[in-house]
This record gives sequence, C-alpha cells and structure tokens, in this order.
Amino acid sequence: MESGSTLGASQSLIGGDWEWPLHALRHPPTPGTSGWYIWTGELTGADDFFKPWHVSHLIARLPELERLLDLPPGTRFVFAPDYEDVWHDEGLLDV
Repeated sequence: MESGSTLGASQSLIGGDWEWPLHALRHPPTPGTSGWYIWTGELTGADDFFKPWHVSHLIARLPELERLLDLPPGTRFVFAPDYEDVWHDEGLLDV
C-alpha cells in the first residue's frame, strides 16, 4: 500500500473520538486513492460521512492495520483488539 495515497475515513476516526470496532471495505483503487473506506460507529449515507485521509496517518495511529491495508479490492474487515474478521465481497468490485 502506498502511504501517500488516501482513503475515506469517518470523521470520528480522524478526530480520534471513537470506539471499537473499526469497519472497512475496499473498492478498486483510483489514481491517488487506495479504495479503502474505514469507519467507526454507525455507517450513514451522509455525503460528508467520509473525509479524505492519508493512509500514512491511519498507519501512524493504528500500525496494526498496515498488513490489512495490503489486502486486495473486494475485501471487508472488522477489527478490534483481540478480534479480527476478514472476508471477500465481490459486490465491492462493481462500482
């Protein structure tokens, strides 16, 4: 994963005011973006729910996620201390 690329992150995650677990999904990347969307809490359809955030900032805050961010497009995961669930979702590839 290129640390210079961006992902979509919930404002709660960026601001540091969040609780476990983290939820993530990966669409195919586009130039400059990783395709990852990562959030905490309830996912909403609000246009401003996800904000662009550099992958390097997420890794600095949660280095244990770095290996998961190398997973291919079509991946989803739920992550918390002492818990991890990773699966493939073909529907994420058709965007």
